[in-house]
Amino acid sequence: MRFAIIAPPIPTQKWKENLEEIAPQIPLLIGSETDTPEDIECAMVWKQPKNSLKKFKNLKLIFSMGAGVDHILSDDTLPKNIPICRVVDPMMAFSMTNYILMAVLNHQRSFYDFQKAQQHKHWAQFEFDERALKIGVLGTGHLGMDAANKLNHLGFSVFGYSNTPKETSFPSYSEGELDLFLSKINVLICTVPYTPKTHGLLNTTLFEKLKHPTYLINVSRGAVQVEKDILSALDSNLLTGAFLDVFEQEPLPQSSPLWHHPKVQITPHVASLTYPRESVLQVLESFDLVKKGLPPRFQVDPKRMY
Repeated sequence: MRFAIIAPPIPTQKWKENLEEIAPQIPLLIGSETDTPEDIECAMVWKQPKNSLKKFKNLKLIFSMGAGVDHILSDDTLPKNIPICRVVDPMMAFSMTNYILMAVLNHQRSFYDFQKAQQHKHWAQFEFDERALKIGVLGTGHLGMDAANKLNHLGFSVFGYSNTPKETSFPSYSEGELDLFLSKINVLICTVPYTPKTHGLLNTTLFEKLKHPTYLINVSRGAVQVEKDILSALDSNLLTGAFLDVFEQEPLPQSSPLWHHPKVQITPHVASLTYPRESVLQVLESFDLVKKGLPPRFQVDPKRMY
């Protein structure tokens, strides 16, 4: 029995260190190249190359090294009927929510206006008011719900949207009510998973349904947004600004106009951080369950992609 990690170098090193500390008895393959592919029973992956898992004929579990699984399911050579799990970690929600709070508060307290004033040595006292925000969280799953609840607890006016109805302490909308949800808000936080239904969701058609000039925060996936439409909406003031952590192409090309747009803030896909130790423990727990013939924790439905 061997485990494999197929991922970029930095997460690979962190997961390797934690797995070797927690379960030193498990042989570990780094990458997909091996003379004995039949030995691999568990693969931990992030954006694995196409065909890299097909050779592992005795694979029993595929584990995403993050909250999303679109990077796994995009490989049409994936072994069939192998359970796929993803990380569900309270600390990941803590990380994501803190990022969202930062983006919201910077906008609400006009932080970027004060930054510009500082650059010009201008004492901008009393020039910028706190913005009255009506915050919509598009995608109230595990991560989105945590952010929505904490924003609500801080006293913000919060609205939620999910494909299925949710019991919440704030107004919440579900499938068929997207237009109504969009009409209520002036901050749109996108936390949806990437699926065929959410591909290109943040586009001109959606922005034109907003009833108020709106600030966009996207922490979901780059394929969920149409960047030329975001730029157009910014220039026409459908969007008052954008705080983007994900992009259609990553790393973001140096030629992208998003880098220098005065209304855009950019971070390099770091909104939700994975904590390797907790994640490795989840891998071991799920693998043990699979070996016993039981369903693993946080198993993904490939049809729904989450």
